[in-house]
Amino acid sequence: MKNSVIRLIALSLITIGLAACNATTKEKEEVFEEYDLHSPDEFNMPESLFEISGITFYKGNSDTVYAIQDEEGKLFRLGWDVKVQRHTKFGKKGDYEDVAILNDQVVILKSNGHLFTFPFSEAVYEEPAGVKELDQVLPKGEYEGMYGDEKTGKLYVICKNCPQDNSKKRVSGYILKLGDQAKTAGNFSINVDEIKAISGKVERGFRPSAMAQNPVTSEWYIISAVNKLLVITDTHWKVKHAFGLNGNTFNQPEGIAFDKTGNMYISDEGDDLSDGNILKFVRKK
Repeated sequence: MKNSVIRLIALSLITIGLAACNATTKEKEEVFEEYDLHSPDEFNMPESLFEISGITFYKGNSDTVYAIQDEEGKLFRLGWDVKVQRHTKFGKKGDYEDVAILNDQVVILKSNGHLFTFPFSEAVYEEPAGVKELDQVLPKGEYEGMYGDEKTGKLYVICKNCPQDNSKKRVSGYILKLGDQAKTAGNFSINVDEIKAISGKVERGFRPSAMAQNPVTSEWYIISAVNKLLVITDTHWKVKHAFGLNGNTFNQPEGIAFDKTGNMYISDEGDDLSDGNILKFVRKK
């Protein structure tokens, strides 16, 4: 009888301890003060954007979404929550990963690091004039994330898998200045150990799939579909936060953009069970 009582007390203490741990974990998951990652406004894509990858806006105006998908050389444009899309065909079929609009130029990133550019004014035509392919700007590697900073005129590109990196330790990025030719204007790197200190989801390495700068806080937001992770750094690339992306909300997050008021948009590739979509997260503050 005495042993039974002792066992019962021990089990009760274990149960209370586990409940406390779960509560602490849940509390950590809900600390994000800027956005509620569990309650987005969902915009399901038309079939043409089933494999949506990168997204962007023109000067932060959210009335029109500009998007690409990773199989066809097309830039798509559509209004929020309107499934009728228009597109311009800028290139052959290929693995296109991200898009930016910088200094009235559309810039599209291919996974091998090649950049395609054409005037933004040409985006309304079936085939744009003035398309250029820049194929010797970035080192050899695999790239998925890119951001164009209108204030500085600089283009930021981050590695997903580059030979010079050990993705368990650091991830490299490059800063470019676009003109008649693209020129390297600097570089940056993210210390993966800083992510590990916050989240244990990068034990096999950090593999970014998209990046953007928050126009309100100037912080960098970096998405990884492989790690199902949102990493936030300061302007000097020091990691401040890392949030897990729940698989019930995020299928395969491949793109990120902000409108000029700081609302955040994340694009998701579709799969056998769901359409491609864009998720809108309204800024709390």
